[in-house]
Amino acid sequence: MMNESVVVSRKGEEGATVAVSGTGTGSIGESIVDSIKVPTASGSDIHGQQGQAGQRLRGSSVRKRSIGLRLLPWLAGALFLTLWQLRLFHQLFSLESYQLPVPSAIAASISENAEMLFRYAMYSGTEMLGGFLLGSLLGALAAAGASFFPTSGRAAVAVMSALNAVPIVALAPIMNNWFGDGIWSRIAVVAVITMAAMAVSLFKGLTSIQPQYSDLMGGLAASRMQVFVKLRWPHALPSLFAGLKINMSTSIIGAIVGEFFIASQGLGYLLSDQIRLANMPLAWSCIVIAAVLGIVLYEVVVLAEKRLIPWNRARTDP
Repeated sequence: MMNESVVVSRKGEEGATVAVSGTGTGSIGESIVDSIKVPTASGSDIHGQQGQAGQRLRGSSVRKRSIGLRLLPWLAGALFLTLWQLRLFHQLFSLESYQLPVPSAIAASISENAEMLFRYAMYSGTEMLGGFLLGSLLGALAAAGASFFPTSGRAAVAVMSALNAVPIVALAPIMNNWFGDGIWSRIAVVAVITMAAMAVSLFKGLTSIQPQYSDLMGGLAASRMQVFVKLRWPHALPSLFAGLKINMSTSIIGAIVGEFFIASQGLGYLLSDQIRLANMPLAWSCIVIAAVLGIVLYEVVVLAEKRLIPWNRARTDP
């Protein structure tokens, strides 16, 4: 007798066992039974997989957008240099080649005078870093002292901020008169113009504590120094690095402008000297090297910020 049956049984939600009785003759015991494990997925697993796929898709989209945003400045810079090399700006502003050298001429000048430019860049970099560190330290000490007496300290910081209103061209001759024509006069110029920015930025960070945190420390009978070390200083670290980044950008200006007046070395001295000689490719080389020096040192500060206060990066990054 022909016997044909198919039995399908399911075990649980994770899979099913399929028992197949094939065609055969005689008793049921002669039938061939084969069990096959068929994987199945529950509804929650399907939703979970769909969610993971969506997250991967969104992550891929974010990475592509991030790469695009990172490449955009480089593409804009390449386009600017290309248009400059093609003399578009010469035509727009009616300039001659000796007035505005093309990028290839500037690059050739940098290559020919690489040793001298490197030596002068190191001299200007020393002035820049020396003034940057000294000015930032004095500004930070002033802000820290003012935070212990917020009422009078706010007035003192406001007076200190007035130093930013003093033009560098007026400050440089005075510093040369005080410290001579050596490197210390340019360091003093940079220190003065960076001190106020650090004091204002850090004082704001030290005093912008939410009242409940101050009340909590007061309830714990913490001293002023304990409040400063454990609450105000960690809270003010982003403001500290904001001041450092501002100072790094302005310190190269102070060093270069200070060398315009009395100096025998440095990129500012070489720049003013080559402008008088109408050697514009070398003069523009000084500008390029100064810009590169400033950008590199600025990125060093940004890298230090990311390493030392990573929580601020996670909070500010999009």
